[in-house]
Amino acid sequence: MDDLHLYLPAPGGAAALLADEIAALGVCPREQLTVQRSGVALQGNWDAVLRLNLHSRIAQRVLLRLWEGPYRDENDVYAAAAGVAWEDWFGPRQTIKVEVTAQRSPLRSVQFAALRVKDAVCDRLRQRCGARPSVDTAQPDVRLHLHLQERRLALLLDTSGEPLFKRGWRADQGDAPLKETLAAAVLAATGWDAEAEEPPPLVDPFCGSGTLAIEAAQRLLRLAPGRARRFAFEALRPHDAARWAALREEARAVERPWPPPRGARIFGSDVSFRMVDFARRNAARAGVLSALELRGGDALQRRPPTPTPGVLALNPPYGERIGAAGVAGALGAEAFWAQLATHWKTHWAGWTAWILSPDTELPRRLRLQASQRMPLFNGPIECRLWRFDLLPRK
Repeated sequence: MDDLHLYLPAPGGAAALLADEIAALGVCPREQLTVQRSGVALQGNWDAVLRLNLHSRIAQRVLLRLWEGPYRDENDVYAAAAGVAWEDWFGPRQTIKVEVTAQRSPLRSVQFAALRVKDAVCDRLRQRCGARPSVDTAQPDVRLHLHLQERRLALLLDTSGEPLFKRGWRADQGDAPLKETLAAAVLAATGWDAEAEEPPPLVDPFCGSGTLAIEAAQRLLRLAPGRARRFAFEALRPHDAARWAALREEARAVERPWPPPRGARIFGSDVSFRMVDFARRNAARAGVLSALELRGGDALQRRPPTPTPGVLALNPPYGERIGAAGVAGALGAEAFWAQLATHWKTHWAGWTAWILSPDTELPRRLRLQASQRMPLFNGPIECRLWRFDLLPRK
């Protein structure tokens, strides 16, 4: 278990940010990571699997690449899967599920290819162990991933189980919650330094159910994102329960006590008091309620909570939903953005605003010059993370 091929999918556009995070965790030097379009590949041992699942905030999953090579048809898919020593990883008493992704695959049915993988796995375990596993598409013990390209395929074993954005604390959410992994990528892109002796204040004036603020608070308190959940690797044969317990204890040992002498540094507000209530309940479950300040309020009326400038990080409602409540409801989206920019230049001069939005016309609507633009995907929605350096009104 010392030379494993790992692959960590990232939110769209965040692969480089994930590579920086992996290097900062000390799992692998940055120069030894392979940054791909949709994620990061690296080599590591079983400890790396455990650490990445426990500590990565940006990765979607931690996958083991067990086979990769050329193929032409479904028979090649079956032969590839039949050649993997699945019995080293799990047994016939565990349930399985095969998930498939494809890019320009020549096969007429990728679902039939997934079925061939399932057949190969079951046939091999029946030959080696005397029984075959059952399929469970809802809550399997083991998830296998088949990735088909035009001429090559890869077979991967999922060590995470549920996606890593499921931290275990979100029970209350709005209509379109931001995934925790994307929120972590946004915070990493802003450069907000949670490890500073006095971190700069961070404000989300469209906090919704609190994802950005809670992710920031967990970084501030050094709470491992996987601290409150279970993982698929706990059911795999290489799992060492004592080693896993030791790594979790190491994570608890570096948690930062709270509160600091100067009070909260993370602030969230929303025009919907119902959403603020959701955010407070989520923050309590995440163990960070005392580390941030959440309250109701319209973004057009919110003043800076500290005399020291800091970071505005926000994922505002998209399209016409921005006019659902508050002052924006009477203004409409176009006028709202213009007034928000005026409000910021009047009261928030010196702050840096980072806005995640699919609106390519956002700088024009705000009448502000963007100093940075980063493509990021919110699920299937192509967005931009815009940076605006707020200057006083002339």
